[in-house]
Parts: sequence; C-alpha cells; structure tokens
Amino acid sequence: MKQLPESYLAYIEDKDEDFTATVLPILRQSAADQLHGVKVVMLPHGIQAHLDETIPYGEVREDAD
Repeated sequence: MKQLPESYLAYIEDKDEDFTATVLPILRQSAADQLHGVKVVMLPHGIQAHLDETIPYGEVREDAD
C-alpha cells in the first residue's frame, strides 16, 4: 500500500475515531491510484467520503449536504 500524503495525514490528525474510520478507506484508495482527491460531505447525521475527479490528488475538500 502506498503511503498517505502529508496533506491526508494532516487532515485526519485531529479528527475523532469514527470520522477517521469513515474517511480513511477513501484516503487510502486515493493514495493507491493517485488520480483524484477526496470530497468529504457533512450530512445531518454523519459523513460521507468519496473520490472526486474534480479535486486534484492530495487535496481533501469538505462540503455540506
């Protein structure tokens, strides 16, 4: 498995365990293919993360639903 970029490690550094458990698999997927960044969507009752082809690799952007 490829190492996560510093920007991803910094993003999850101060997050709680549940948040990290949700986002980390997508960060790892992004690091594996190194093609796209990650969008994290804040939902009323949780979060969702997915690869986003409009976001450059190594970036994480948050959005609200």
